[in-house]
Amino acid sequence: MEKRTLGRTGLSIAPLVFGGNVFGWTADEKTSFQLLGALFAAGFTAVDTADAYSTWVPGNSGGESETIIGKWLKQSGRSRDEAVIVTKVGSEMGPDRKGLSARWILQAVEDSLRRLQTDHIDVYLSHWPDPETPYEETLRAYESLLQQGKVRHIGASNLNAEQLRAALDVSKQQNLPRYDVLQPEYNLYERSSFEGPLADLCVKEDIGVITYFSLAAGFLSGKYRSKADTEGRAREGRVSQYLNDKGMRILAALDKVSAETGAKPAEISLAWLLRKKGVTAPIASATSLSQLESLVKSATLALSDEAMALLDEAGA
Repeated sequence: MEKRTLGRTGLSIAPLVFGGNVFGWTADEKTSFQLLGALFAAGFTAVDTADAYSTWVPGNSGGESETIIGKWLKQSGRSRDEAVIVTKVGSEMGPDRKGLSARWILQAVEDSLRRLQTDHIDVYLSHWPDPETPYEETLRAYESLLQQGKVRHIGASNLNAEQLRAALDVSKQQNLPRYDVLQPEYNLYERSSFEGPLADLCVKEDIGVITYFSLAAGFLSGKYRSKADTEGRAREGRVSQYLNDKGMRILAALDKVSAETGAKPAEISLAWLLRKKGVTAPIASATSLSQLESLVKSATLALSDEAMALLDEAGA
Protein backbone atom coordinates (compact mmCIF):
# COMPACT_ATOMS: atom_id res chain seq x y z
CA MET A 1 0.00 0.00 0.00
CA GLU A 2 1.51 3.28 -1.15
CA LYS A 3 1.29 6.13 1.33
CA ARG A 4 0.58 9.72 0.34
CA THR A 5 2.00 13.01 1.56
CA LEU A 6 -0.58 15.37 3.04
CA GLY A 7 0.22 18.55 1.15
CA ARG A 8 3.00 20.69 2.58
CA THR A 9 2.66 19.13 6.04
CA GLY A 10 5.08 16.38 5.07
CA LEU A 11 2.91 13.91 6.97
CA SER A 12 2.84 10.50 5.32
CA ILE A 13 -0.55 8.80 5.56
CA ALA A 14 -2.22 5.72 4.14
CA PRO A 15 -4.82 6.56 1.47
CA LEU A 16 -7.70 6.39 3.95
CA VAL A 17 -8.45 8.44 7.06
CA PHE A 18 -10.77 6.84 9.60
CA GLY A 19 -13.77 8.97 10.55
CA GLY A 20 -13.98 9.06 14.33
CA ASN A 21 -17.41 10.71 14.37
CA VAL A 22 -18.90 7.26 15.08
CA PHE A 23 -16.98 6.86 18.36
CA GLY A 24 -19.39 7.39 21.25
CA TRP A 25 -22.33 7.45 18.85
CA THR A 26 -22.97 4.43 16.62
CA ALA A 27 -19.87 2.66 17.97
CA ASP A 28 -19.60 2.25 21.75
CA GLU A 29 -16.25 2.30 23.53
CA LYS A 30 -15.63 -1.43 23.24
CA THR A 31 -16.42 -1.48 19.52
CA SER A 32 -14.38 1.69 18.97
CA PHE A 33 -11.35 0.09 20.61
CA GLN A 34 -11.71 -2.98 18.37
CA LEU A 35 -11.97 -0.80 15.26
CA LEU A 36 -8.93 1.28 16.19
CA GLY A 37 -6.89 -1.83 16.91
CA ALA A 38 -7.78 -3.41 13.58
CA LEU A 39 -7.23 -0.12 11.75
CA PHE A 40 -3.68 0.34 13.03
CA ALA A 41 -2.88 -3.34 12.54
CA ALA A 42 -3.76 -2.89 8.86
CA GLY A 43 -1.35 0.05 8.54
CA PHE A 44 -3.89 2.87 8.64
CA THR A 45 -2.94 5.35 11.34
CA ALA A 46 -4.78 8.61 10.56
CA VAL A 47 -7.96 9.31 12.52
CA ASP A 48 -10.25 12.31 12.07
CA THR A 49 -12.34 13.67 14.92
CA ALA A 50 -13.60 16.99 16.35
CA ASP A 51 -14.31 18.51 19.72
CA ALA A 52 -18.03 18.60 18.89
CA TYR A 53 -18.34 14.85 18.18
CA SER A 54 -20.97 13.94 19.20
CA THR A 55 -23.09 16.78 20.57
CA TRP A 56 -26.07 15.68 18.44
CA VAL A 57 -26.55 12.47 20.43
CA PRO A 58 -29.00 12.73 23.36
CA GLY A 59 -27.02 12.69 26.59
CA ASN A 60 -23.73 13.67 24.94
CA SER A 61 -22.11 17.07 25.40
CA GLY A 62 -19.23 16.80 22.89
CA GLY A 63 -15.75 15.42 23.27
CA GLU A 64 -16.89 11.79 23.39
CA SER A 65 -14.96 10.80 20.26
CA GLU A 66 -11.74 12.48 21.37
CA THR A 67 -12.05 10.86 24.80
CA ILE A 68 -12.34 7.37 23.30
CA ILE A 69 -9.37 7.94 20.99
CA GLY A 70 -7.31 9.20 23.93
CA LYS A 71 -8.19 6.18 26.07
CA TRP A 72 -7.33 3.79 23.27
CA LEU A 73 -4.00 5.47 22.53
CA LYS A 74 -3.03 5.16 26.20
CA GLN A 75 -3.98 1.50 26.60
CA SER A 76 -2.90 0.29 23.14
CA GLY A 77 0.82 0.38 23.89
CA ARG A 78 1.44 2.08 20.56
CA SER A 79 3.78 5.04 20.26
CA ARG A 80 2.01 8.40 19.94
CA ASP A 81 4.17 9.10 16.88
CA GLU A 82 2.50 6.19 15.06
CA ALA A 83 -0.80 8.05 14.97
CA VAL A 84 -1.87 11.06 12.92
CA ILE A 85 -4.67 12.72 14.87
CA VAL A 86 -6.80 15.29 13.08
CA THR A 87 -9.26 17.25 15.22
CA LYS A 88 -11.23 20.46 14.85
CA VAL A 89 -12.40 23.58 16.64
CA GLY A 90 -15.25 25.96 15.86
CA SER A 91 -18.49 24.00 16.07
CA GLU A 92 -20.83 25.02 18.87
CA MET A 93 -20.09 23.33 22.18
CA GLY A 94 -22.31 25.65 24.22
CA PRO A 95 -22.78 29.38 24.91
CA ASP A 96 -19.52 31.27 24.22
CA ARG A 97 -17.90 27.96 23.24
CA LYS A 98 -17.82 28.15 19.45
CA GLY A 99 -16.23 29.97 16.53
CA LEU A 100 -12.62 30.83 15.72
CA SER A 101 -11.76 33.63 18.14
CA ALA A 102 -8.32 33.46 19.72
CA ARG A 103 -9.96 33.21 23.14
CA TRP A 104 -11.95 30.11 22.22
CA ILE A 105 -9.22 28.38 20.19
CA LEU A 106 -6.71 28.69 23.05
CA GLN A 107 -9.25 27.22 25.48
CA ALA A 108 -10.62 24.55 23.15
CA VAL A 109 -7.19 23.17 22.27
CA GLU A 110 -6.45 22.51 25.94
CA ASP A 111 -9.77 20.65 26.26
CA SER A 112 -8.98 18.54 23.20
CA LEU A 113 -5.44 17.76 24.37
CA ARG A 114 -6.80 16.65 27.74
CA ARG A 115 -9.42 14.38 26.19
CA LEU A 116 -6.92 12.94 23.71
CA GLN A 117 -4.40 12.42 26.55
CA THR A 118 -1.60 13.80 24.39
CA ASP A 119 0.74 16.77 24.30
CA HIS A 120 0.15 17.59 20.63
CA ILE A 121 -2.40 17.49 17.83
CA ASP A 122 -1.01 16.55 14.43
CA VAL A 123 -3.52 18.52 12.34
CA TYR A 124 -5.84 21.13 13.88
CA LEU A 125 -8.67 22.34 11.64
CA SER A 126 -11.01 25.31 11.69
CA HIS A 127 -14.28 23.39 11.50
CA TRP A 128 -16.48 26.08 9.90
CA PRO A 129 -15.99 29.62 8.59
CA ASP A 130 -16.48 32.25 11.27
CA PRO A 131 -17.58 35.55 9.67
CA GLU A 132 -17.33 37.32 13.04
CA THR A 133 -13.60 36.64 13.49
CA PRO A 134 -10.90 38.03 11.15
CA TYR A 135 -8.57 35.44 9.61
CA GLU A 136 -5.63 37.26 11.19
CA GLU A 137 -6.93 36.70 14.73
CA THR A 138 -7.51 33.01 14.10
CA LEU A 139 -4.13 32.50 12.44
CA ARG A 140 -2.28 34.34 15.22
CA ALA A 141 -3.85 31.97 17.73
CA TYR A 142 -2.68 29.02 15.65
CA GLU A 143 0.78 30.59 15.38
CA SER A 144 1.01 30.54 19.16
CA LEU A 145 -0.03 26.90 19.33
CA LEU A 146 2.44 25.92 16.61
CA GLN A 147 5.26 27.72 18.41
CA GLN A 148 4.37 25.92 21.66
CA GLY A 149 4.33 22.55 19.87
CA LYS A 150 0.75 21.86 20.93
CA VAL A 151 -0.28 21.74 17.27
CA ARG A 152 1.94 20.49 14.43
CA HIS A 153 -0.07 21.63 11.37
CA ILE A 154 -3.22 23.63 10.69
CA GLY A 155 -6.00 23.49 8.14
CA ALA A 156 -9.65 24.23 7.57
CA SER A 157 -12.90 22.52 6.76
CA ASN A 158 -15.87 23.79 4.74
CA LEU A 159 -14.17 26.77 3.09
CA ASN A 160 -15.01 27.63 -0.50
CA ALA A 161 -12.35 28.76 -2.98
CA GLU A 162 -12.87 32.46 -2.24
CA GLN A 163 -12.59 31.95 1.53
CA LEU A 164 -9.52 29.73 1.26
CA ARG A 165 -7.84 32.22 -1.07
CA ALA A 166 -8.56 35.04 1.37
CA ALA A 167 -7.10 33.06 4.29
CA LEU A 168 -3.97 32.23 2.29
CA ASP A 169 -3.56 35.88 1.32
CA VAL A 170 -3.72 36.98 4.97
CA SER A 171 -1.11 34.37 5.88
CA LYS A 172 1.23 35.68 3.20
CA GLN A 173 0.64 39.38 3.89
CA GLN A 174 0.98 39.07 7.68
CA ASN A 175 3.71 36.40 7.64
CA LEU A 176 1.44 34.00 9.53
CA PRO A 177 1.07 30.20 9.31
CA ARG A 178 -1.20 29.09 6.49
CA TYR A 179 -3.82 26.39 6.12
CA ASP A 180 -2.00 23.37 4.67
CA VAL A 181 -4.93 20.93 4.83
CA LEU A 182 -8.52 21.25 3.61
CA GLN A 183 -11.43 19.03 4.57
CA PRO A 184 -14.29 19.51 2.08
CA GLU A 185 -17.47 17.56 1.53
CA TYR A 186 -16.85 15.55 -1.63
CA ASN A 187 -18.23 12.30 -2.98
CA LEU A 188 -19.73 10.75 -6.11
CA TYR A 189 -23.04 12.53 -5.43
CA GLU A 190 -21.87 15.89 -4.07
CA ARG A 191 -19.18 17.21 -6.42
CA SER A 192 -19.92 20.84 -7.22
CA SER A 193 -18.55 22.36 -4.01
CA PHE A 194 -15.04 20.92 -4.50
CA GLU A 195 -14.51 20.32 -8.21
CA GLY A 196 -13.40 23.38 -10.14
CA PRO A 197 -11.89 26.47 -8.47
CA LEU A 198 -11.44 24.91 -5.01
CA ALA A 199 -9.71 21.76 -6.28
CA ASP A 200 -7.57 23.89 -8.62
CA LEU A 201 -6.50 26.13 -5.73
CA CYS A 202 -5.57 23.15 -3.55
CA VAL A 203 -3.43 21.68 -6.32
CA LYS A 204 -1.77 25.03 -7.07
CA GLU A 205 -0.97 25.71 -3.40
CA ASP A 206 -0.06 22.09 -2.51
CA ILE A 207 -2.79 21.83 0.11
CA GLY A 208 -3.56 18.33 1.35
CA VAL A 209 -7.21 17.31 0.92
CA ILE A 210 -9.07 14.81 3.08
CA THR A 211 -12.71 14.51 2.04
CA TYR A 212 -15.64 14.07 4.41
CA PHE A 213 -19.01 12.43 3.70
CA SER A 214 -16.92 10.38 1.27
CA LEU A 215 -19.67 7.73 1.22
CA ALA A 216 -22.55 10.25 1.41
CA ALA A 217 -23.55 9.17 4.93
CA GLY A 218 -23.50 5.52 3.84
CA PHE A 219 -25.66 5.97 0.73
CA LEU A 220 -22.78 5.03 -1.57
CA SER A 221 -22.41 1.69 0.22
CA GLY A 222 -25.49 0.65 -1.74
CA LYS A 223 -27.46 -0.48 1.29
CA TYR A 224 -30.01 2.34 1.09
CA ARG A 225 -32.14 2.10 -2.04
CA SER A 226 -35.56 3.14 -0.77
CA LYS A 227 -37.15 5.16 2.03
CA ALA A 228 -37.88 1.90 3.86
CA ASP A 229 -34.15 1.07 3.96
CA THR A 230 -33.43 4.25 5.93
CA GLU A 231 -36.17 4.02 8.56
CA GLY A 232 -34.85 3.90 12.10
CA ARG A 233 -31.25 4.42 10.97
CA ALA A 234 -28.98 6.94 12.71
CA ARG A 235 -28.56 8.92 9.48
CA GLU A 236 -32.09 8.50 8.15
CA GLY A 237 -32.66 12.20 7.45
CA ARG A 238 -29.37 12.75 5.66
CA VAL A 239 -29.49 9.59 3.52
CA SER A 240 -33.02 10.36 2.33
CA GLN A 241 -31.80 13.36 0.33
CA TYR A 242 -29.92 11.03 -2.03
CA LEU A 243 -32.95 8.87 -2.88
CA ASN A 244 -33.69 10.49 -6.23
CA ASP A 245 -32.97 9.96 -9.93
CA LYS A 246 -29.36 11.10 -9.64
CA GLY A 247 -28.78 8.83 -6.65
CA MET A 248 -30.25 5.84 -8.48
CA ARG A 249 -28.07 6.54 -11.55
CA ILE A 250 -24.99 6.50 -9.33
CA LEU A 251 -26.02 3.25 -7.63
CA ALA A 252 -26.63 1.64 -11.02
CA ALA A 253 -23.14 2.66 -12.17
CA LEU A 254 -21.64 1.36 -8.91
CA ASP A 255 -23.49 -1.94 -9.39
CA LYS A 256 -22.08 -2.28 -12.90
CA VAL A 257 -18.50 -1.61 -11.78
CA SER A 258 -19.04 -3.95 -8.84
CA ALA A 259 -20.12 -6.75 -11.17
CA GLU A 260 -17.00 -6.19 -13.29
CA THR A 261 -14.48 -5.91 -10.44
CA GLY A 262 -15.98 -7.93 -7.60
CA ALA A 263 -15.51 -4.91 -5.33
CA LYS A 264 -18.28 -3.50 -3.13
CA PRO A 265 -19.93 -0.15 -3.94
CA ALA A 266 -18.31 1.51 -0.90
CA GLU A 267 -14.86 0.34 -1.99
CA ILE A 268 -15.45 1.62 -5.52
CA SER A 269 -16.71 5.00 -4.26
CA LEU A 270 -13.57 5.52 -2.19
CA ALA A 271 -11.28 4.31 -4.99
CA TRP A 272 -12.99 6.84 -7.28
CA LEU A 273 -12.10 9.62 -4.84
CA LEU A 274 -8.49 8.47 -4.70
CA ARG A 275 -8.17 9.07 -8.43
CA LYS A 276 -9.69 12.56 -8.38
CA LYS A 277 -7.53 15.64 -8.80
CA GLY A 278 -6.25 17.12 -5.57
CA VAL A 279 -7.53 14.44 -3.20
CA THR A 280 -5.00 13.03 -0.73
CA ALA A 281 -7.29 10.61 1.08
CA PRO A 282 -10.98 10.16 1.81
CA ILE A 283 -12.35 10.02 5.33
CA ALA A 284 -14.66 7.07 5.92
CA SER A 285 -16.20 5.47 8.98
CA ALA A 286 -17.08 1.93 9.99
CA THR A 287 -19.03 0.53 12.91
CA SER A 288 -18.02 -3.12 12.49
CA LEU A 289 -14.86 -5.02 11.66
CA SER A 290 -16.40 -6.32 8.42
CA GLN A 291 -17.13 -2.75 7.29
CA LEU A 292 -13.60 -1.72 8.22
CA GLU A 293 -12.14 -4.60 6.20
CA SER A 294 -14.06 -3.35 3.17
CA LEU A 295 -12.79 0.21 3.64
CA VAL A 296 -9.21 -1.03 3.82
CA LYS A 297 -9.62 -2.81 0.48
CA SER A 298 -10.49 0.46 -1.24
CA ALA A 299 -6.95 1.74 -0.72
CA THR A 300 -5.54 -0.81 -3.16
CA LEU A 301 -8.45 -0.95 -5.63
CA ALA A 302 -7.42 0.31 -9.07
CA LEU A 303 -10.32 1.48 -11.22
CA SER A 304 -10.04 1.45 -15.00
CA ASP A 305 -10.45 4.60 -17.07
CA GLU A 306 -13.71 3.14 -18.35
CA ALA A 307 -15.03 2.65 -14.83
CA MET A 308 -14.01 6.19 -13.86
CA ALA A 309 -15.79 7.61 -16.93
CA LEU A 310 -18.95 5.65 -16.16
CA LEU A 311 -19.00 6.88 -12.55
CA ASP A 312 -18.16 10.45 -13.55
CA GLU A 313 -21.07 10.52 -15.98
CA ALA A 314 -23.54 9.01 -13.51
CA GLY A 315 -22.77 11.60 -10.85
CA ALA A 316 -22.43 14.61 -13.14
